Amino acid sequence: MEDSTQTTGKPIRCKAAICREPGQPLVIEEVFVAPPMPGEARIRIICSSLCQSDVTFWKMKGFPGICPRILGHEAVGVVESVGEDVNEVVEGDTVIPTFLSDCGECFDCKSKKSNLCSKFPFKVSPWMPRYESTRFTDLKGGPLYHFLSVSSFSEYTVVDIANLTKISSEIPRNRACLLSCGVSTGVGAAWRTAEVEAGSTVVIFGLGSIGLAVAEGARLCGAARIIGVDVNPDKFELGKKFGLTDFVNGADCGDKSVSQVIMSMTDGGADYCFECVGLASLVQEAFASCRKGWGKTVVLGVDKPGAQVTLPSFDILHKGKSLLGSLYGGLKPKTHIPILLKRYTDKVIHELQLDEFVTHEVKFEEINKAFDLLIEGHCLRCVIWMDK
Repeated sequence: MEDSTQTTGKPIRCKAAICREPGQPLVIEEVFVAPPMPGEARIRIICSSLCQSDVTFWKMKGFPGICPRILGHEAVGVVESVGEDVNEVVEGDTVIPTFLSDCGECFDCKSKKSNLCSKFPFKVSPWMPRYESTRFTDLKGGPLYHFLSVSSFSEYTVVDIANLTKISSEIPRNRACLLSCGVSTGVGAAWRTAEVEAGSTVVIFGLGSIGLAVAEGARLCGAARIIGVDVNPDKFELGKKFGLTDFVNGADCGDKSVSQVIMSMTDGGADYCFECVGLASLVQEAFASCRKGWGKTVVLGVDKPGAQVTLPSFDILHKGKSLLGSLYGGLKPKTHIPILLKRYTDKVIHELQLDEFVTHEVKFEEINKAFDLLIEGHCLRCVIWMDK
């Protein structure tokens, strides 16, 4: 790490992995990272974990998939310097950046009913949230765009203070980064959004890392039965580590739909269903799999822009089911990340499993290997170390 007394208030020259063209390998280049403006902090990234959302926007042609861009949004780092009016963190603090803002001042952030900040509303913007400008330039002076207010595939990045949560420096960095997005989203969806009850039945559509994090959250909530739905039967053995009790192969249901199979297995439908793939058709199947009267369907998967979900109005009115969206699992980052970390670090309870999500670790120079592993389905989370 550079001596902060020499870098504070000055641009830092460092390496970053840049998406120059959609779907093409990231290019590691030297870039300039500007000093933080008021309300911002400049962070030295220690490690990132690769999320499916990074892959989705890496492939995307046309807005909001914009190039050249520095991707990455699951990370942990250390504060190098802060801008004016920043009192929440200081130089040397360990922090987790999040794509979802938590200003702590607006009506929504003060409410227990929402985690959707209205001062800095969530959007897939190429800019910093407070000023709509970039802190990255390449060596030719060209702008490099931000991703989800984090852009962690850079040795240094600038993040708004509303998107930073201070944590203990003693927590393993290659585990803390998981709570920046994926694991928090899945666990939170079961814990906070659905409020899964002890003894209940849960069905999870899609057993990637988000779906398995939902299973982990449902397990922590005491669900009696956790049914996983996927087209890859190998996912069941892996899912047992996170509490899965049953498995349905979506490609092997014969002349029945998945929802018909679920209704039969559960004697009338599940208490809670979670869609973790991002397909409108699966949202419909999940909704159909819920029990009448109180069944809840929670949508976590990111579908393509413009996708529409069609549901029978008769079922909505007459069957009393609920359909909910869950951004970042309904968690308020600055309130709930510390709670999840405590549930991981408490050696007496050791409730929250994080170690099991990390299947691979690579050096920064091998970042494209991380993309290959995730795309080919060989990993849950691959941690990318910036300095190893």
